[in-house]
Amino acid sequence: MADHLPPALLEACVVLGASSDKLSELYQAVDNNEAPDLLLLEPEVLHVLAPPFVCRPQDESDTLRSQGRRRRPFLRKKREHPSAAETPSQAGGIGESEDVSVPNDIDLMALPQLCFPGGLQVTNEQKDEQFHFLVFTDVFGNKTHGVVMHCYRPILEGTSIFQNGAGSSKFSKLFSAYGICIISKYPYFTAIKDCLSCLLIQLRTCRLSDMEERVKEFAAKLSLVPIPPPGQLHLMFTLRPLTIVLPSREDKDHPAIDLDLHLPFFCFRPQQLLQVLSCLLQEQQVVLFSADWARLTLVAESFLLFLQPLLWQQPYVPVLARGMLDFLMAPTAFLMGCHLSHFEEVAAETDHLILINIDNGSVSSSCSETLDLPEIPPAAADCFTQRCQALQIHFDLHQCNHASCSDISEQRAQRRAWQHNLNHDIQRITLELMVNIFRDVSGHLNYEHRVFNSQEFLKTREPAEQLFYKTVMDTHIFHSFLKDRLNRKIDNFARMELITRSEMQRVKAMVEAPRRLTMQEVQARRRSSIAGSKLSKRLGMSLPNLGDDQTISFQRNSLLSRISIPDAVVLRTPPKPTKVFKLPDFPASLSFHSVQGYYSELIQQLGKAIFSVQNENSSLLARFYYLRGFINTLYGRRLEALGDFQNLYRTDTAIFPTQLVTWLVDSLHRDERQQADRRPELKRLILKVKTDSEKLLVQPDEHVKKFKLPLHTLHLEEFVRCIQECGIVKDVATIHRLFHALSDGEPKRVEPDLFKVFYNFWKEMEGQAQDVDLPSEVIDHLDNSECVYKLSSCIKTSHGVGKIAMTQKRLFLLPVGRLGFLEIAKFRDIEDVKISSAPFLLVRIPSLRIKTSGKLEVFEANLKTETELWNLMVKEMWAGRRMADQHKDPQYMTQALTNVLLIDAVMGCLQTQRSIIAASKLAYFDKIKYEVPMMVPKTTSETLKHKINPSLDLAEPQTVHVLLYTPGQLTCNNSAAEMNPKLWVALSGGRVVVFDAASWSMLQDCIQVGETQLNCMLGLVQEQVWIGSQDSVIYIIDTHSMSCNKQLTEHRHEVTGLTVDHRDVQMYSCSSDGTVLQWDSASLKVKRQIHVSCDRLSSIQIYDGTLWCCCDDSIVELKKSGTPQRRMALPDDLLSMPSIFSSFILIPERGQLWTGCSDSGELILWHTNNHSPFKRISLPGCSGVTCMIQVKDQIWVGCRAWSGIGGQCEDQLRSQVLVMDAESHTVAKELQAHSDSIQTLCSAEDRYVLSGSARRDGKIAIWKVE
Repeated sequence: MADHLPPALLEACVVLGASSDKLSELYQAVDNNEAPDLLLLEPEVLHVLAPPFVCRPQDESDTLRSQGRRRRPFLRKKREHPSAAETPSQAGGIGESEDVSVPNDIDLMALPQLCFPGGLQVTNEQKDEQFHFLVFTDVFGNKTHGVVMHCYRPILEGTSIFQNGAGSSKFSKLFSAYGICIISKYPYFTAIKDCLSCLLIQLRTCRLSDMEERVKEFAAKLSLVPIPPPGQLHLMFTLRPLTIVLPSREDKDHPAIDLDLHLPFFCFRPQQLLQVLSCLLQEQQVVLFSADWARLTLVAESFLLFLQPLLWQQPYVPVLARGMLDFLMAPTAFLMGCHLSHFEEVAAETDHLILINIDNGSVSSSCSETLDLPEIPPAAADCFTQRCQALQIHFDLHQCNHASCSDISEQRAQRRAWQHNLNHDIQRITLELMVNIFRDVSGHLNYEHRVFNSQEFLKTREPAEQLFYKTVMDTHIFHSFLKDRLNRKIDNFARMELITRSEMQRVKAMVEAPRRLTMQEVQARRRSSIAGSKLSKRLGMSLPNLGDDQTISFQRNSLLSRISIPDAVVLRTPPKPTKVFKLPDFPASLSFHSVQGYYSELIQQLGKAIFSVQNENSSLLARFYYLRGFINTLYGRRLEALGDFQNLYRTDTAIFPTQLVTWLVDSLHRDERQQADRRPELKRLILKVKTDSEKLLVQPDEHVKKFKLPLHTLHLEEFVRCIQECGIVKDVATIHRLFHALSDGEPKRVEPDLFKVFYNFWKEMEGQAQDVDLPSEVIDHLDNSECVYKLSSCIKTSHGVGKIAMTQKRLFLLPVGRLGFLEIAKFRDIEDVKISSAPFLLVRIPSLRIKTSGKLEVFEANLKTETELWNLMVKEMWAGRRMADQHKDPQYMTQALTNVLLIDAVMGCLQTQRSIIAASKLAYFDKIKYEVPMMVPKTTSETLKHKINPSLDLAEPQTVHVLLYTPGQLTCNNSAAEMNPKLWVALSGGRVVVFDAASWSMLQDCIQVGETQLNCMLGLVQEQVWIGSQDSVIYIIDTHSMSCNKQLTEHRHEVTGLTVDHRDVQMYSCSSDGTVLQWDSASLKVKRQIHVSCDRLSSIQIYDGTLWCCCDDSIVELKKSGTPQRRMALPDDLLSMPSIFSSFILIPERGQLWTGCSDSGELILWHTNNHSPFKRISLPGCSGVTCMIQVKDQIWVGCRAWSGIGGQCEDQLRSQVLVMDAESHTVAKELQAHSDSIQTLCSAEDRYVLSGSARRDGKIAIWKVE
């Protein structure tokens, strides 16, 4: 059981000191004047006290474990110490008849040296007590923590530290040190130090014979203290005279922080802190030095916390004893700590060590007094330095205008609150540093194939920074970071990266465009050059079709000091409010019954706490359930514990203790199992635990690949993978066209040499575009977001000699020999493009002619051999621009731009007579304009505002199953992005994408909610989004953390509908088997269950407190009792088709019910007081109704797709959104913007309607409501 239970505060209490034999010998030597001046003894383990300290009594004589029994101290030599796997009784220690187990991960061999790293001293005067801290790391990276207190006792004749008896009364001339080490799984350094300080008060005043019992009682009390669950619930307990607080972890991926993170800021200037962090990021051999053992661990732990979310993967020993200095000869990277007295010795005998002197704040190398290592990029470093200067790290300055505290508890509480806020600020500063260093990494990841294009990432770095990044990229710490990014982990790094994106990044995240340096970035580059930051490299990014949710690295990097994140975002973000729960006072006697009484009182207090917050704070509620379940387990109440964990599972799955619950289920007795089976909620939990345990444990894919050019012939599937891995294109359809272009002929394959030539040409093309040196007069005429993608050779044109430049918006001429801006044409203004021939002497030279609206003169350019290439490119851009404008969809333009760049690359790498024919296969939009009507109907064009692509980061479009719009929040502490309204999009496979509905930029590209199709979504009080899934689970997403930590599992079949009664915020859900559940939205418990008799229940709605249910063959109105009040059955002619109801709208003020059927192109209208339809409305161009919503006096209807023309588009589908007038029952508008069935409709505050379509289209259209 102990392996499954979350550990209590105390893992073990170990008493160390000199053996009685050694002390007796020393006493005699001193008595005979034979002892040296400085005495050092070898420390030994004297006692190991480990839980459980009480056991269930076999008879009435229940006692504290081992109480009343005499223990022999550990007197064995070091070589005879028991191993971690042995029990003390096997080793001949603590007591022959006792079964005291030593925790498996405690190394008793090394512990004495670490507890007395400078040796066990015997002095001729009594010294003050001292503390230091330890961290033990096993081979799997699991940490155990220790807090050591050194005390001094007089050496009396014939006694040891813990040997009972009064000893000699002779006056002692010597004092011997002994140590008490508290070992814990959690890094509660300050709390345990406070606990030992309380014990110290007792040890100072107690008799020698009572010391053993005091320590046992102390350890037993600490073993009763549970660890707070992750979140915002701290625990408090009283150990007289102090009140001690255990802070909780922020989440399960972060350790608890119970130390002063500002200590390194006292010891080092910001420049030295950056040097240390740079050394750790590069995994150097780092050694800390201090004359104070306590500082070593506290400073080392702080440094590792500063690196988060990067995790130190190398050996870590913050305190090395005198006999462990040979550890510094290890060939690997490490972080270790030594006493300052060894500084010269270590520096002289080892090479390539980084020596950090905590006491004087110096950072040097064992080879020289300076540090010759690549530094952290200067822009990120400057931002960090500015943040550090703004920190308020002096508590006395903070308190100078406050009244003095007369109560120590109040004073400690004030200090804790101040320290909590300061730690929060420091963590935000160091997190910002990591974000600024590694922000661009995500732009060079391919998530589908788990590839990091390291070489291309390096090319985007400044020359002076490349060595730093190259070194870091080869480390284990960075490799682990890459795994988290490829797993799309939503952690603090991901959140800060999102909220600190620049405006340019947000704009670029809206479309998937090939990336070049924008005009805004060119201007910034020049300003930076004038300031002295000379640039001599190409800044081109080489992953043009990966998710463009990042800007060019230059803007984020070299100019970071001028575009740094506002203080309001980083420093002024307050920590989340915390709740402190006080544990009951420890029992007076630690007998079995007293401990059970303590647990009983704690359970009662937790019950009261649960009752007080169940309707207010679900996060706190989950933490209280967690604690009560844990205590019920210790109390032996298994069923009650399972009940608490069931409530926890529905409230917050993030902290659900799976292993403990599995153990509980397996340990149930037969009668307990029978009782559990009679309780539906426990039966469901047991079934889930059993089902999960029977599933094969599939290890997640954790590999990270670096892109390499292929060495073998590529067929289509392998070609798609390689193109996606190198980041040129992600869209599968485009890659297929590229494959056919490169493999022009039979058989269809691409040789590795040709792939290499194509790849290298693509990279050269990027570099050439980046090296374009545009005059300032030209830049002033271009938009900030424009990039130069193609530049011709120097040619003769109708406007003189020059070079033609192409951006995503226009063509313009760069004249030779004179300055100025000469626009040739904007792509949207082009009327005609064709090739003609111009006479030159006795030959005719081909030229390109471009006719533009508003210009009488036709532009002509003698492009010679480039004529056919530019003809293809300009026509493709022209067609893409027209389609983008007509369909209000910017992705048409970005796709055309990608096609053009691929055409250029194919022409460049093939160099054959057929190259233009091969390249023309990529001119997709220029071809389909002849097969698909380019003109969008006027009504559609006037109503359509915009289109967005939720599958932007995916290789293929996904079906948009559900849309949900949630309004903005007027008050929000975190960021403007959280204040804006949001659009929630459910895609295939349980994937949820979130857009900022103010800018339509993507906020979250993947929140994974189960693995099956999502059927319905509902927003609740701006804090939660409920999602019903085919796997019968209702998932609840927290809108602040963007994470899904709550699941409701009461449905047995797929959840098909959700609705809310806004009058009393009552939630209703339905499943396909006809079950309707009414939920209490605060406690997340089922208040009522209703069953509707039908073949399939597809949706529910509530009007004026009355539930209406959409079944396959009928629309049912339910009474308050849940019984059917009326039923509108599917007409007989539709039953014979067969067809089913797909959606309905109730208009109470008109007394009308509008229904649509999945295979019928008409709407059926009913009077709510009549069981027969009164009207049918035929829908033009509609083969079936998929969804309906009411907006003002209009009914918007989504239709199934119908087959259109074939040709290049292959089985082209069309579908419509029809706008119906609710009064006249006529079609007001026919809107055509999707090439597949409309799957879902939603309204944005009655101003806009959004429609989502199936996977052949996969887009979201945004319509204006009139």
